[in-house]
Amino acid sequence: MIKCHLSRLMGERKLKISDVARDTGLHRNTITLLYQETATRIDLDAIDTLCRYFKVGVPDLFEYVEGSEN
Repeated sequence: MIKCHLSRLMGERKLKISDVARDTGLHRNTITLLYQETATRIDLDAIDTLCRYFKVGVPDLFEYVEGSEN
């Protein structure tokens, strides 16, 4: 299972979904799905945009958790 740490990153910075959508230009629905960890796929450009916005690497945004299921 892939775990997304977007909600943690946003919480640490006290950001709302609307803040991230406005600042990055990503669609609000994309951010919501990642925030709630319900996304089934994501565009590489969106990953790149979020990593640049939060100044983190991909491993800080996503984590592979072995043996876990949705």
